[in-house]
Amino acid sequence: MTARHGSTHPLTALQQAILDYLWGHGPLTAEAIRAGLERKHPLKDSSMRTLLRRLEARGLLTHRTEGKTFVYEATVPPQQVAAGALRHILHRFFAGSVEQMIVGMVDQKVLSAADLERLARKVRSRT
Repeated sequence: MTARHGSTHPLTALQQAILDYLWGHGPLTAEAIRAGLERKHPLKDSSMRTLLRRLEARGLLTHRTEGKTFVYEATVPPQQVAAGALRHILHRFFAGSVEQMIVGMVDQKVLSAADLERLARKVRSRT
């Protein structure tokens, strides 16, 4: 995920939900995050704080102190987390081969020839 910690463990659904909420709502306290996720993920305060500490240890969050309250903020953009997840899938299922992954996606009809052509144009325009 980050060069600092180099964690290759994928995020849990709950960790992802926390990051998604922070990306969408900006810097927040643990209580505000907990309240925002309560409908889908009811958590005790101590559980939320544990999750936030773990995300911070992985370098995905940081906090600042306002009075006696921690305010958390994501330190990486969603695209960086997504790239880390894709790297994990690439290494776990395709022995690190992008070619094997893309051919598999075509074989399973995840990507079409038109999709590949659009991707090739985008890649060529960036080089």
